[in-house]
Amino acid sequence: MTRSRPTVLGAIGAAAVFAAAVGAAAAIGALTASSSAEQYAVLRRPSWSPPSWLFGPVWTVLYVLIAIAGWRAWYVSARRGSEQRRWLPWYAVNLVLNALWPPLFFGAGARKVALGEIVLLDLVTAATVVVLWRIDRPAALLLLPYLIWTVFATALNGAIVALN
Repeated sequence: MTRSRPTVLGAIGAAAVFAAAVGAAAAIGALTASSSAEQYAVLRRPSWSPPSWLFGPVWTVLYVLIAIAGWRAWYVSARRGSEQRRWLPWYAVNLVLNALWPPLFFGAGARKVALGEIVLLDLVTAATVVVLWRIDRPAALLLLPYLIWTVFATALNGAIVALN
């Protein structure tokens, strides 16, 4: 196992890649769910559902944490050698699943399909946290608020399916 310090340019480049990947997932969700606030307002929701204005700020913070976690895991992996990059496929699948949920729930109105998809997202996010925990605990901890939010969103998705 070769240990090396990533170059400054490599670290900056990796930060840009993770920011772009997370930004793409966020943009897909935002573009395909452009009428989400209106749709959310007319759905029957449980009493504990948050107001629609809260989702933007929460997701902004979560996306920043997801990008930082990815960059941190990359940095630690780069120092340890390529065999430590087993977390990357989990991270990538997680971003794909994250990007898929808004088009399913809001874009297609497929609330039951979205519920199944978000359960899968929860499982992949939990697995990503576990894999990252073995490599870089701070990166794994950065994903915990995201995992908690998606589990909450799963419960909300399930309640909306039941009420509508």
